[in-house]
Formats: sequence, C-alpha cells, structure tokens
Amino acid sequence: MVTIETVKTIALSFEQSEQHPHFENIAFKVKKKIFATLNEKENRACLKFNEIDQSVFTSFDKEIIYPVPNKWGKQGWTLINLAKVNEEMFRDAITTAYCTVAPAKLAEKYQQF
Repeated sequence: MVTIETVKTIALSFEQSEQHPHFENIAFKVKKKIFATLNEKENRACLKFNEIDQSVFTSFDKEIIYPVPNKWGKQGWTLINLAKVNEEMFRDAITTAYCTVAPAKLAEKYQQF
C-alpha cells in the first residue's frame, strides 16, 4: 500500500517537479508536462508511460496497474491502485513516468542503466 502523502513526497522529490491542481485531481509536472496525477478520492494515481513501459508495468497484475480504459490509455496513461501496489513498484513506476516526460538532462539522473 502507498499512501497519498507518500505519492506526493515521491513525486515532488524529482528535480524541478511541481504540484498543480488538475480538475478534481492533483497533477505532478516537470517543465509544464504532466507525468502523474493523483485522485485522492479514488485512491489511485495515473502515470504517463511510453508504449513499452506501459506494457511491462501492466503485465504485473491488471488489478493493480492497468491502462486507462479509453484513448488516454492508448497514449500511455496508466492507472495504479494505491491500496494494492507496494512502495518499491510504485517508486519504480513513477520514476519511469517522470523520465518519460522530463528533458533528457533531468531524466538521466534517475535512469538506471
């Protein structure tokens, strides 16, 4: 399980990340690009992946990590059930999402080769 506060702490730990309102949710951005949103009411996060990363993460367990069930999901947006995901997997997923949208110079600080 990952708490709402843990999501915020991790998301804001990335260089130049910022928190902004996004409709009824919270968006986490880097250089004005959203890499994650947080829906506190539904206890879930939505992360931006490329097609390959989305495929890898969603192969784990469809009850925990799954594509948004519409055109946004086809663009890499992926939902994570915070009540069921463990913190290590969530950290890996949100780091991947940050690196997906961050400029290369920022992303390289967090990528593991």
